[in-house]
Amino acid sequence: MDLPVNPPLDPMLAKAAKAIPRSDGDTAYSHEPKWDGFRALIFRDGDEVFIGSRSGKNLGRYFPEVVAAARAELPERCVLDGEIAVAAHREGRKRLDWESLSQRIHPAESRITKLSEETPAIFIGFDALAMADVDLMGKPFTARREVLESAYAGTGTCKISRVTTDAAVAADWFERFEGAGLDGVISKRIDGHYLPGKREMIKVKHARTAEAVVIGYRMHKSQPNAVGSVLLGLYRDGEMLSIGGIGAFTAAKREEYLQLLEPMRTAESAQGEPNRWSSAEKTGEWVPVRPELVVEFDYDQMEGMRLRHTAKFKRWRPDREPLSCGYEQLDVPVNYDLDDVLQEGK
Repeated sequence: MDLPVNPPLDPMLAKAAKAIPRSDGDTAYSHEPKWDGFRALIFRDGDEVFIGSRSGKNLGRYFPEVVAAARAELPERCVLDGEIAVAAHREGRKRLDWESLSQRIHPAESRITKLSEETPAIFIGFDALAMADVDLMGKPFTARREVLESAYAGTGTCKISRVTTDAAVAADWFERFEGAGLDGVISKRIDGHYLPGKREMIKVKHARTAEAVVIGYRMHKSQPNAVGSVLLGLYRDGEMLSIGGIGAFTAAKREEYLQLLEPMRTAESAQGEPNRWSSAEKTGEWVPVRPELVVEFDYDQMEGMRLRHTAKFKRWRPDREPLSCGYEQLDVPVNYDLDDVLQEGK
C-alpha cells in the first residue's frame, strides 16, 4: 500500500466517564452512538483492502463481504476508522447481535463464507484519517467529519454514524438507542486531532447492578485447582434460567472460590450454553452447584434473556434469599430498530 497513512495503526481510544460532557466556552464536543462491535480501520488503495483490528490484525479474511463493499462503495484511496457489526432481527426489530458477530472469527474458510451470507456484517464509519494523498489526522474532527460525509453514500454495507453537538440529544440517544443493542455514547472534541493509541475520546456506557444465584462454575484452563468462571441464574415463573457469568478474578480468588463452590456441587455435570466468552463451537463442561449463594454483580446490557457482556463481580450477598433473585429486577431497554439509529446518517 502507498497511502498517506499505512497499516499497522493503533486506533484512537476513549476513557470512561460517568456523564456525557457538555460544551463550554473553551471546549466543544461532538457526540455519537457507541457501537458494540469490532473496532476496524479500513485501508483501501485501489483493489488492495486491509481491515485492521484494534490489535493490528487483519480482519479482512473474516469479513469478505466488508472487503467487497469497501472496493465497491468507498473512495479508491482512503483510510477510515469505524466499527464492524452484525445486525439481527429480533421481536420484529433489527438490532446489533454480538453472538453472531463473535462467531465470524473462525479458522475455517468454508464457515466464514457460509456466515458471511447468513449473517452479513456492516461497517459503520465514524472518522476519516486519510483521503487520496491527504493525511487528515492532524486536522480537527470537524474537518475529518466533513470528508467522511462526502466520501461515500452510507446507504450500503458501509454506513456512516450519526453525530450531534447537542449534549441533550446525545443523552436521549443514550437511553433510546440501547434497545437497538448500542453500548452508550462516545464524545470527541470538535477541534481534536486524531491521536493513535491515545485515550482522547470520552465514553459513557450503561452500568447497572443486580443480584443473581450462582448455579455452577467452570474450571480454569491453565491455573490448577482454580475457578475459571462462575455461572449465574435468575428465577422466572419459578424456573431457574441461565443468564451468563463472571470470569474476571484474581488468581488467589479463583482458588478461594473453588474451595467455596466445590462442596456445593451436585451429582450431575452439564454442558454450558453459548455465551460471550465461550462460543457455541468451543462450549466446555461446567459443574452445577446447589442454588444457594447469591452474588451482586455489575452489568451493562441484556441481549434477549442473557447478559450481553460478561458481568463484573461486586460482592457476595448472604442476606439475600436465592428465590428473591428474579428477572423483574433487571432493567431491560425498550426495543429500538437499528435502521432508525442509522436513518439520519448518509
